Amino acid sequence: MNKKLQVCALGLAIALASAAAAPTFAADETHIAISIKGHQFDPAEPTAPAGKPVVFEVSNHDGTPAEFESKALRVEKIVPSGGTVMVKVRALQPGRYRFFDDYHEETTVGFLVVQ
Repeated sequence: MNKKLQVCALGLAIALASAAAAPTFAADETHIAISIKGHQFDPAEPTAPAGKPVVFEVSNHDGTPAEFESKALRVEKIVPSGGTVMVKVRALQPGRYRFFDDYHEETTVGFLVVQ
């Protein structure tokens, strides 16, 4: 294989690997991006439509790990300092669902409002 073809093949392999690693969302899912900074959620009260699964993309901008948790949503996920995790939640009925950082529950509390 000549050098030019090798470079093209390597570039194609990198592009395909990047596309495979990128998060994808189903058309029927609601995507909600949440940041943790200063041990607070932003937004603290995101909204979602009833009857559709929700995917939280939780990014931790604090210098300590966080634990995104919700008993009502039945989720619990460690979010490393400087890291981002995806958390999938089943389709929900209308209501207000509490979530929190289990490590800093006194300051890091939010609610998913499903309408």
